Amino acid sequence: MKTLKILKALFGRELKLIFRNQSDLFTTFFFFIIVCSLFPFGVKPSSELLPQIGPGMIWISALLASTVSNARFLLSDFNDGSLEQIFLAPIPSTLIIYVKVFVQWLTTGFPLLIVAPILSLQFGLKYQEIMVLMISLVIGTPLLTLIGALGSALTLGGRGGGGLVAILVLPLYIPVLIFGVGSVLSYSSGISPETSFLVLSAILVFALVFLPYAIALSIKLALE
Repeated sequence: MKTLKILKALFGRELKLIFRNQSDLFTTFFFFIIVCSLFPFGVKPSSELLPQIGPGMIWISALLASTVSNARFLLSDFNDGSLEQIFLAPIPSTLIIYVKVFVQWLTTGFPLLIVAPILSLQFGLKYQEIMVLMISLVIGTPLLTLIGALGSALTLGGRGGGGLVAILVLPLYIPVLIFGVGSVLSYSSGISPETSFLVLSAILVFALVFLPYAIALSIKLALE
């Protein structure tokens, strides 16, 4: 019961801090929209080309937007000392990570899911292709947040944190990108996207089980 109260208080704190600093919230959201919207202007407008590159462009935009938002994840709490106080709470540190990562995804990843179907229309994607894309994003965006959180934790206390986060996490994003885009391309080619969904889900389960421990350990090392 005490653990639930602490987690509830932590959840409320994280939400208040994010909505108090709404500039970061809107930066990620509009960055995703702008990047997605620029791609059609940079290529020849073709009814055949745009649907082929659309899923990849949307996924790359989500990846870049996630990198921008996750570069600052944990940094403010680390700098003002509140992260150390949070980790002194009498609950497992992994539960703290789960709450912080969930709030991070809820405020940066979930809004992308809302606007992604609208942005898909400018690439001429069909309804079924948009549905497949959305399923891949539902599975993949929490992965992007978890991987980004790990990169942020590994660079705490170091110089040039934002650049280091990008260097660390971008290679780890590649499998997510491949299977996320591959699900839509498979469906467009008449192949079931189920295999891509299963692989993405397996990676997500692995990340949910093991990455919070790695993130917590990295934070503890940074706080020492």
